[in-house]
Amino acid sequence: MQASPPVNIEALLTHIPLFNGLAAEEISRIARATREIHANKGDILFHKNDPCAGFHLLVYGQVKLAFTSPQGSEKVVEILTQGQSFGEAVMFMEKPYIVFAQALTDSLLLHISKSAVFAELERDHNLCRKMLAGMAMRLHQLMNDVESYSLHSGKQRIIGYLLRELSDADLNGTNIAVTLPTNKGVIASRLNLTQEHFSRILHELTELALIVVEGRKIHIPCVANLRKHEG
Repeated sequence: MQASPPVNIEALLTHIPLFNGLAAEEISRIARATREIHANKGDILFHKNDPCAGFHLLVYGQVKLAFTSPQGSEKVVEILTQGQSFGEAVMFMEKPYIVFAQALTDSLLLHISKSAVFAELERDHNLCRKMLAGMAMRLHQLMNDVESYSLHSGKQRIIGYLLRELSDADLNGTNIAVTLPTNKGVIASRLNLTQEHFSRILHELTELALIVVEGRKIHIPCVANLRKHEG
């Protein structure tokens, strides 16, 4: 992997929702305890049960959080993209990681030290409320995912996923294209589907003329028609 240009760690930290409202000197202290991680595609950032010494911010690239079942199958919990952070909840629980993290593409991350965050919490107790709000939002999204897995059919999950990938301007558009951010197997696992079931549903949607599949690019001739099948 080629060397990346230096990043402005302090500037990146100011965009983390958990750190909204921190003063420049507070950001500076945290930045001094933050390190860059350059990960090649396929690199494992941490394994399940590894100790957690902080949380990560994804500067660019793509990372999956997943675990392996006792039967050996992999379940993807989350696919993270540029600007997202992860690991905050485990850091506060002071427990080991409950999933593993793997780079899906060449990626650059920041690792923010737990000790630096805890030191700022001691200085500013309002920071704790902001961090709790950020984690609550992520928990809300995970609960929505569980509801979707429990109540929605596989077809509804895939249509919902495709619609979430659209911008607001495209929600009523025609001839829209969605590029899947990673391979179909990873996305299938994220939607709690087997890869075979995922491919079968894509074929069904193609037969209904709702989508056209071209590798990782999904063409949607009419978004309104697709939305009618979301349920």
